[in-house]
Amino acid sequence: MGLAVPADGEAGSTVAKMDAGLTCWVETGDWRGQRMRRWGDAQSRVSYSPASKVFKEAVYLDEQYPELVEQAELILKKCSGLPLAIVTIGGFLANQPKTAVVWRRLNEHISAELEINQELGTILAVLTKSYDGLPYELKSCFLYLPIFPEDYKVSRRRLVRRWTAEGYSREVRGKSAEAIADNYFMDLISRSMILPHQQSIHSRKGIDACHVHDLIREIGVSKSIEENLVFRLEEGCSLNTQHTVRHLAISSNWEGNQNDLESIVDMSRVRSITVFGKWKSFYISDKIRLLRVLDLEGTSGVFDHHLKDIVKLLHLKYLSLRGCTPICHLPNSLGNLKQLETLDVRGTQIVKLPHSIRKLRKLNYLRAGKETIDEDISYEQVVEDLPMVMRNSPCLLTVSSMILCARCIADSDPNGSNHRDLCTAFCCVAFPVVSMKLDAHGIVVPRGVRKLKALHTLGVMNISRGRTILQNIRKLSGLRKLGVTGINKRNSQELRSTVAHLSRMESLSLRSEGMPGLSCCLDGISTPPENLQSLKLYGNLVTLPKWIQCLRNLVKLKLRNSRILDHSAAIQVLGKLPNLAILCLWMKSFEGKEVTFSFNQHAFPSLVVLHLDRLDALKLLDFSMGAAPKFEVLQLSETYIEGCNGLLNLPRLKEVVLKGGYTSVDGLRADLVEHPNRPVVKLN
Repeated sequence: MGLAVPADGEAGSTVAKMDAGLTCWVETGDWRGQRMRRWGDAQSRVSYSPASKVFKEAVYLDEQYPELVEQAELILKKCSGLPLAIVTIGGFLANQPKTAVVWRRLNEHISAELEINQELGTILAVLTKSYDGLPYELKSCFLYLPIFPEDYKVSRRRLVRRWTAEGYSREVRGKSAEAIADNYFMDLISRSMILPHQQSIHSRKGIDACHVHDLIREIGVSKSIEENLVFRLEEGCSLNTQHTVRHLAISSNWEGNQNDLESIVDMSRVRSITVFGKWKSFYISDKIRLLRVLDLEGTSGVFDHHLKDIVKLLHLKYLSLRGCTPICHLPNSLGNLKQLETLDVRGTQIVKLPHSIRKLRKLNYLRAGKETIDEDISYEQVVEDLPMVMRNSPCLLTVSSMILCARCIADSDPNGSNHRDLCTAFCCVAFPVVSMKLDAHGIVVPRGVRKLKALHTLGVMNISRGRTILQNIRKLSGLRKLGVTGINKRNSQELRSTVAHLSRMESLSLRSEGMPGLSCCLDGISTPPENLQSLKLYGNLVTLPKWIQCLRNLVKLKLRNSRILDHSAAIQVLGKLPNLAILCLWMKSFEGKEVTFSFNQHAFPSLVVLHLDRLDALKLLDFSMGAAPKFEVLQLSETYIEGCNGLLNLPRLKEVVLKGGYTSVDGLRADLVEHPNRPVVKLN
């Protein structure tokens, strides 16, 4: 390990003389390859060379003090590239005993050390100035972040929706509160108060998640405690006084009971609860009737019977049960949550929404269905491999009934509520999916959803049971994002009319697995949404719909199981889309004995990312001179191709990601060695 620590006595005096206004650069980047540099303190612009002023004599820990290596790595992680932090902490440690105990103590109590230790005060002073320089509205957003654990990757969607529910942003002159909150997110990124953390290369917004620099997070924790905003209930937290806070975050390592909770936190003042770990029923009580945000994303131990207490929180604006897999049924009393704006039940077993959903007139964000859409669990896929004699409904109902009985009998606690929830899951999920031939990726929405005029995000919705629901959706003129599954020839005409009518649509996902899939269902959309930026088509197409070539603003396109035969013609059509930046061609999107993708001159003028996943027939990628001038990332997932020609013709190529295998990794690397950018090859 090459961490160099200043020799004893040399760094301390130098660091002490450093101006508290010293600045440092923090680099961030987005998927377009743009680089941004921001000052840690905009009021002072003093450049310095810490290496020449401080590190006069290096001590190499891995050779002289190997027992300190682990703690040194943790310290470097907390510094996370901030030169001022590295220099100051390095200077402080130079005058401390070089023992693991001393260095561990600094790691465990770094927040307190930054406040009370004069030698480390420079770091706190500079970072505090960055916080002090924030506008009022950004300070509120920043002080919200200590809710999430250290090193936690926070979804942009989740953060923006929560800020909106908390009232941190308001609609201004026709610009929605969510759009303004999204601007706050990017403002904090540009000021380096939060750092971009790419969740995937597939985000059309560029940055879809963030994390907070460890030392800057300490500022947020300190300030939020001063303002009585956030309290993290975790092992070892203060038990001396009852905390009056607005936001309660319950860590996975907290093992207290109801008495402990009520003795530590004044629950009557709490406005948001976020649970990281396992749910306990006493988290909801009569004392928290003014709760606005309940975020249980990824929380374990949440079952249907817990919801009867949750839906009594009449002031809720944000309810997330995302990833709570045991849940399969929402109570009809959900309609009592008249203030609800966000309902996220994605990743649960829910296949049908209650009729009372029509009462939620302020609801603007509704997400449901499976967490990942690339799983083949539709009705057609379930029965595809069964013998022909067993593919009729009576046989399937008999088999599913037998499974239901076996699972219920096998449960170890026949008197417990978990047993009832398990049986309910089969009755409300498995049985309907088989008997009604539903696609488990979507949900059945009741009639009357047209009354939810505030909706701008709806998905994934199952339309296989009739056309009435599409007539309802057509009246939601404010929809920006729509996900639909269960498309067939019976409802295809109504679907085409609905898509053409929703002129403000920005994101559209259409799915119909099995045969015939989407074939002949999407042809003839007269006026596709002019502002459409994201399009996902999952299911048999054979040929690309002609209206795709009219999508001048399309940024992201995903195809899966589309089984397109004329691949050359399809690539030429897609290559003419002026703003297409992300192209994902997944399993069976193209068919043929030997498929070749030729990127001709001037084709794909804005393409940045190409993701090829499980394309068995693909043999060759060929990039001509002048093709894809902005191309940066090539990702091959379980795609074995014989050659990739013309990589030298991609002037901005930065990264090649290989997941699951590649015919000749060495050959690919040899091609990239000559590239002036020296693109990185990543093997996952």
